[in-house]
Amino acid sequence: MMIRIALFAALALSANAEPKPVRVLIWDEQQPKQKQAYGDKFLGETIAAHLAALPGLTVKNTNLDAPEQGVDEATLDATDVVIWWGHVRNGAVTNANAERIAARVREGRLGLIVLHSAHWAKPFVRLMQDRAKADALAQVPEAARAAAKWEFLNEAPIGKGVKRDAPLTPALKQEGEVWRLVLPACVFPAWRADGAPSHITTLLPQHPIAAGLPAKWDIPQTEMYDEPFHVPPPDAVIFEERWDKGEHFRSGCVWQVGKGRVFYFRPGHETYAVFKNAEPLRVVENAVRWLAIPAK
Repeated sequence: MMIRIALFAALALSANAEPKPVRVLIWDEQQPKQKQAYGDKFLGETIAAHLAALPGLTVKNTNLDAPEQGVDEATLDATDVVIWWGHVRNGAVTNANAERIAARVREGRLGLIVLHSAHWAKPFVRLMQDRAKADALAQVPEAARAAAKWEFLNEAPIGKGVKRDAPLTPALKQEGEVWRLVLPACVFPAWRADGAPSHITTLLPQHPIAAGLPAKWDIPQTEMYDEPFHVPPPDAVIFEERWDKGEHFRSGCVWQVGKGRVFYFRPGHETYAVFKNAEPLRVVENAVRWLAIPAK
């Protein structure tokens, strides 16, 4: 009887226990220009201060100049979701460190949120390549998959732009016995850093990342990116962004890669205070909480 009472007491305590906090790591290049928009804080520090004040989250900041570029094994062991901002130093991240993050995402041990100019961040590029390979394999007849020969092109796309009429990537073609896959360029043909406002439509209001966001909302100042975005087809496009001059972009995209998930959120630029606005901060918060839940 005493054992049963103790067991029931333990179960009751477990049921009433507070859930473990989501452990967030914010990785930021910390470009000096960010302080034009964010004052005495870097962009990543601004996001961190907001998230750290919310219940159920613990937040740590790191940067490219930290030991092991801020993504050592011990740090990642203590992280559920990484938020990544990179721009002018994307190529400085080592391949080994990028793969360390990508492997944890594939294994379902880590969620990755990629912001704006981190479309060329090595962990994001690596995971988009993984997704492109998985999508390509699914296009090969099942009976031929085990013996298929592969050639992968464009394995180092960082810094390589695309023209508007360039063939979309990823792109798959069979030539004889070889399947040739042009890996995603993870870029787009046009951008404009004039600070013009963008107009965002919430396409999937029922998605957890869209919780609490209006059907339409504006960002007063941001950089423009224009489609097509050379990435694998997303599993979900949550937000669409448009500009008064006619450009548009899939500005909130989700992919599952292996057992993990990746969310790309486009609005930004280091000299515009995008992450002082309530809606982008809410998107990041929602994404953190959703990505911390393992994908099924």
